[in-house]
Amino acid sequence: MRCTNCGSEIPEGQLYCKRCGKEVRIVPDYNPLDDVLAAQVKGGIDGGDRPLDDYDYEKSYTSDLRRGEGQRAERRRRDETRTMRGTSAAGGRTSRTSGTGRVSRSTGTGRVSRNTGNGGKRGGTSRMTGTVDPERRRKMAEKKREKKKKLRRRIILGFIILIAAVAAAVFFLYRNSYAGQIGQGNRAFSEGNYDQAAGYFNNAIGKAPKRGEAYTALAKVYLAKDDQDSAEQMFLDALESYPDEVPIYEACIAFYIDTEQPQEVSVILEDAPDDVRSELSKYVSEGPSFSLDDSEVFDDVQQLSLESDGEAIYYTTDGSEPDTSSQKYTDPIQIEEGTTTVSAISVNEAGIPSLPVTKEYTVEFPVEDAPAVTPSTGQYEQPTQIVIQVPDGYTAYYTMDKSDPTEASTKYTGPIDMPEGNTIFKAVLVNGKGRLTGVTTRNYELVLN
Repeated sequence: MRCTNCGSEIPEGQLYCKRCGKEVRIVPDYNPLDDVLAAQVKGGIDGGDRPLDDYDYEKSYTSDLRRGEGQRAERRRRDETRTMRGTSAAGGRTSRTSGTGRVSRSTGTGRVSRNTGNGGKRGGTSRMTGTVDPERRRKMAEKKREKKKKLRRRIILGFIILIAAVAAAVFFLYRNSYAGQIGQGNRAFSEGNYDQAAGYFNNAIGKAPKRGEAYTALAKVYLAKDDQDSAEQMFLDALESYPDEVPIYEACIAFYIDTEQPQEVSVILEDAPDDVRSELSKYVSEGPSFSLDDSEVFDDVQQLSLESDGEAIYYTTDGSEPDTSSQKYTDPIQIEEGTTTVSAISVNEAGIPSLPVTKEYTVEFPVEDAPAVTPSTGQYEQPTQIVIQVPDGYTAYYTMDKSDPTEASTKYTGPIDMPEGNTIFKAVLVNGKGRLTGVTTRNYELVLN
């Protein structure tokens, strides 16, 4: 064989080149491609679609390369040791026996032989081979794949556990949140557990007292228990505590509409802040306007007109409070003589009636002057009758005890005999509306002979 360094001929059995001193490389260079080719050939014979995947190829290549380098280094170390032992023996011979085999080396001839217990035959695994058993490579690849699968399963399991933990935390937070309390309350309410539902809704109000959903839900519980007064009081207390919160007003308005009390909507909005009334303008119903000034006293029958921005006006003239069942306004209202109280409401497009607007009107017809009474004041010596002139539409009343006459006094029905002696006679007229005229007074003295 020739030296791979300088090309000189090296005798058989010589461990180094005498010309350049380079050691003889008995084992050929390890080439990992041999393993790869062997694995591919085996995969082809086995019928696999993919004898060796890319990932295993790269890892195997690198691993085998490093293993081959390690094997060559170990062989060089052993060869150097043998060389040193052979040269120090000066032509001697070293023999080593292990088991039934025998190993002998001779530095004179440069031959190396081994017995492995089979009668000196060369067998087993040759030191010159540089390949790895394909079956072992397959098992190693399977182990790597199994490790990857286990790692993948662990990652997935960890991810599932993480998701479960996050879901549990979110669920816990939700159950204790405002929405969670309302949700649990609604479920309890649907199952007929009213007290339990009320507890959840009260918890929700405690968490967010300025929101309206919990008030509406709790009102349904009160109504289910036939306790409408408690539901209404709950809303009124909430409005008193939070007079600027529109959501509470909206919840209260919905309650009044559901319980057919639309007139109460105007009551709660009457004193609401301007910004609240502005946001809830569709529920605000302004009262109607009156065409007559109630501070004036009229001397004749009047026509009262009512106007409104709403869809309808309802009114009463007997002093009672109007509602949608009262007289609907279509034509001007006749204001007769005397005092008339007109009360009216306006209903807007949302069906919300306004607060009643009430006015009192007075019509007084001009009355006659004090009644004419004959005879006039004087002294009389013969029997005489007293006569009162009564115009149409009036009734006369009189007294003879010096008191002023009223409708409770003696009614005049015809001439009156003048009493003997001194008499103070007073007379008054009363019209159909109970208005009295001035009083006429006469002083009579009747002395009969």
